[in-house]
Amino acid sequence: MDALINVFVALHIIGIASLLGGFLTQMKAMGAGTARFVPAMLHGALTMLVTGIALVGLNQADGHTVNNIKVGIKLAVLVVILALVYVKRDEEKVDKAVFGAVGGLTMANIFIATLWV
Repeated sequence: MDALINVFVALHIIGIASLLGGFLTQMKAMGAGTARFVPAMLHGALTMLVTGIALVGLNQADGHTVNNIKVGIKLAVLVVILALVYVKRDEEKVDKAVFGAVGGLTMANIFIATLWV
């Protein structure tokens, strides 16, 4: 079971890398006011959602303790990210505030995952 959990952790990290990488590649465009949500950002967020749900289930099935408050907050942040990216995915230009919010929420989710013990 540990090997399967580790595979899903790796996939979860790939999802966050895709979301954050998509944001970082658009930083210069954000400064110019021409940033847009690239498909990698949506796919990364969806990957995070699916693998995160799988990780909670696998960890509970394996008898590990899961911090449900932490997972709930991370899920809520991810749902906001997904909603913003999904709704604005076809727009040629996204408002700086909305684009910055997605980046900030993504980084907040990373810090919640790593610093909340």
